[in-house]
Amino acid sequence: MFDGLKEKLGRFQEDVEAEAADGDADDDGGTEAETADTDPDATADAADEETAADEDLGLAKKAALAATGRTVITEAELEGPLEQLKLELLQGDVEMEVADEITGRIRERLVGDTRKQVESGEQVVQRAIADALREVIAVGQFDFEKRVAETETPVVMVFTGVNGVGKTTSIAKLSRWLERRGYSSVLANGDTYRAGANEQIEEHADALDRKIITHEQGGDPAAVIYDAVEYAEANDVDVVLGDTAGRLHTADATAGQDATNRAEEFDDAAEVDGAVLTKVDADSQGGAAISIAHVTGKPILFLGTGEEYDDLERFDPDIIVDRLLDEE
Repeated sequence: MFDGLKEKLGRFQEDVEAEAADGDADDDGGTEAETADTDPDATADAADEETAADEDLGLAKKAALAATGRTVITEAELEGPLEQLKLELLQGDVEMEVADEITGRIRERLVGDTRKQVESGEQVVQRAIADALREVIAVGQFDFEKRVAETETPVVMVFTGVNGVGKTTSIAKLSRWLERRGYSSVLANGDTYRAGANEQIEEHADALDRKIITHEQGGDPAAVIYDAVEYAEANDVDVVLGDTAGRLHTADATAGQDATNRAEEFDDAAEVDGAVLTKVDADSQGGAAISIAHVTGKPILFLGTGEEYDDLERFDPDIIVDRLLDEE
């Protein structure tokens, strides 16, 4: 996951450096910029005399001159690379509103920015990208395990989503995740309309040695969840994990912007508390992960990273940003 976005963000950094270097090529004050590391006093004097030349300095030299309070980068130098980044984010399944938000935040952090310490141009740009991404994808994050621990038992979690998105498998994975942390769970098949739904969730229940509550096909889904809650209360089970019927859909479950639209629609209908992004191992772009939290205003809670029961990863914005910028 994120290979496509990694490439696009890396290319943006290179484009900014190249754009700034073009301005630097015409600069007559290169010698003064190069003395910034060894002769701060001389640089400060040069700064007073050559303010007009600041906008033509390359990004790396501007970063080196940050200790004098000079501008790190100009809006003109950013315009082309930012427009290209926005286009590539859209091609990488990032929603339009989110692409605008990311590029706007990067612009705010770089234009007219000054630094107290000398940094490389790459560090300056990378920090701006990291801050912008983190603010966009960290919407609504909360400590999931703490929420479970503090909620009166049984904690009831109901999963919604379109056909083929991986709800039932995600329920099984979360049951394993909870078990690893000392929580018991019961599975409830509220998908009473789909032929074979009981058999599918029963296979997971058998593999995990979990109790499962089911009704006959065509029964009342709410009654299934109710019975599961009753069972949990009577048997001191911590969590009820409820499956629901999918809604017919023709797009693939990993389609980026389509996934964002569906998340927004489900949130409008049911006011979800958070999202699980499934099949992220099959999504080379990762645009949905960047978009969904910002569009819905609800956090991404987990990532489904494979087909095994242990392939469920808690969503951590800092880790995701590190992966996108190769900071691991």
